[in-house]
Amino acid sequence: MEQQSPKEIAIDVWEYKPWWCQPWSILLTGIALISGSWLLLHKIWLTAIASVPVIIWMSYFILLYPKLVQRNINLSQSEPK
Repeated sequence: MEQQSPKEIAIDVWEYKPWWCQPWSILLTGIALISGSWLLLHKIWLTAIASVPVIIWMSYFILLYPKLVQRNINLSQSEPK
C-alpha cells in the first residue's frame, strides 16, 4: 500500500459520478454490448472486433480515469498558491 504524504488527499472519484457512470454500470454496459454483438451476429470475428473498443473504453474509465483524477488533485494541491 502506498503511503501518502500529508499534502496528498485520497479521493474516491466514484462518489462524485452519477449512477450511470459507476464501475458496475460500466461493466454491465460493456458486457451487454459484447454479448449483444454475439447474440445478434453469431460471428466470433465480428464480436472480437466490436469488443476491442468496448474493452478499451471500460479499461479507461475503470482503471485509468480514477488514477488520473487522483494525480491531478495531488498536483493541484502541491502547487504554490
